[in-house]
Amino acid sequence: METSQAVSALDKTVAASFKASLRGELIQPEDERYDEARKVYNGMIDKRPAFIARCVDAADVIAAVNFGREHNLLIAVRGGGHNGAGLGICDSGLVIDLSRMRGIRVDPIRREVRVEGGCVWGDVDHATHPFGLAVPTGFISTTGVGGLTLGGGVGYLTRKYGLTIDNLLGVDMVLADGSFVTANEKENTDLFWAVRGGGGNFGVVTSFLFRGDPVGPTVYGGPIFWPLEHADKVMRFWRDLILSGPEDLNGWFGFHTVPPVEMFPQAHHLKKMAVITWCYAGDLEKAAQIFKPIREVAPAAMDFAGPIPLPALQSMFDGLYPPGLQWYWNADFVTNLTDEAIDLHRQYAKQLPSVHSTMHLYPINGAAHNVGKNDTAWNYREANFVQVIVGVDPDPANNPRTIAWSKEYWRKLHPYSAGGAYVNMMMDEGQERVQAAYRDNYARLAQIKAKYDPQNLFRMNQNIKPA
Repeated sequence: METSQAVSALDKTVAASFKASLRGELIQPEDERYDEARKVYNGMIDKRPAFIARCVDAADVIAAVNFGREHNLLIAVRGGGHNGAGLGICDSGLVIDLSRMRGIRVDPIRREVRVEGGCVWGDVDHATHPFGLAVPTGFISTTGVGGLTLGGGVGYLTRKYGLTIDNLLGVDMVLADGSFVTANEKENTDLFWAVRGGGGNFGVVTSFLFRGDPVGPTVYGGPIFWPLEHADKVMRFWRDLILSGPEDLNGWFGFHTVPPVEMFPQAHHLKKMAVITWCYAGDLEKAAQIFKPIREVAPAAMDFAGPIPLPALQSMFDGLYPPGLQWYWNADFVTNLTDEAIDLHRQYAKQLPSVHSTMHLYPINGAAHNVGKNDTAWNYREANFVQVIVGVDPDPANNPRTIAWSKEYWRKLHPYSAGGAYVNMMMDEGQERVQAAYRDNYARLAQIKAKYDPQNLFRMNQNIKPA
């Protein structure tokens, strides 16, 4: 039975029974808050599920998974809702919404952090920072913990402490048959291997157990902007520094149009610039020495780098990228950032189609290279960067322009890439691209998928088909 037929066959009695089985909410199309509840971060995504189950605990998740399976519904799992392709929402099916599951417990003695599946990274930062701990995360604090972690997790602390999955100690999750399991280095070890990079293919994670890494109350970080005329020189300097510098130092490179907001001097508004947003998590007494050559590479237009609490750094750009903008992503892994690629980057930086459109290169070397490419599902351990090109605009009428720019930019740079993409930054690009993201780990992932989800119930994701 097709999903649409299954939904139409569900009478009000069945829906009422499902609603009564939840401690949380069941939201349906006729409900007043339905349109708000179905929104996700990417305003380009406009889908209309039949049911949105806002779960408050693992029992609710079990009930929702069982209901979806028994009634042949397409299931989408939503944590923070940031996924660019909108994979946390679906048409006509069931959304298992974890956004009310926001509990966190920090054990400062064991340096462990238990995080429920609906948390965003700002929640984690708030809970861990008073204890001098952090979990390596992304770059926007409103990003969901679940989606970012299951795909790998790249952030300001990657060179010092590895990917988010390298700091994952275990998960509690609900499988396709409704069973509740724990996966870690001792229990369900194959499943634990798979969820470290394999995305949401294997079940619904209700909680994560992370190792908390020591980070001082203050790091030295923030963005430094250079005029586009210095982009080549700055980019080459940054590349060489990131490949050889201390692991305490991180910084992502980007091209941006300076937004016309108060934090930036009016003289620079709407100018296209190269920017590196730094995070140095080492001895602050050495920061001036480390940043001296950085500040000497070329005359900066704006320099905001300095002592800053890590949570403030990680939330710095939240206001510039609020929910509801139109997003289109293209991504690649990059091992060697060649001079030829840098020349192409500069050409397309001059064509940034909107204030929000950008290109970012995130370092994934340092501590992230200490894990073997087959030790977790994340396979590109030899790559040095994640490259993402995003066309972003508040106005849907501009989508053709921003999408065309993003796609063309990506096509020109792709020959200089490592060949695959980071699943957290992909749109719906087909099975070949999913396989390229996992390379020789894909076959093992497909076997584990067949064991834990043989009917591919969880297929609203960058899907790994059961072997």
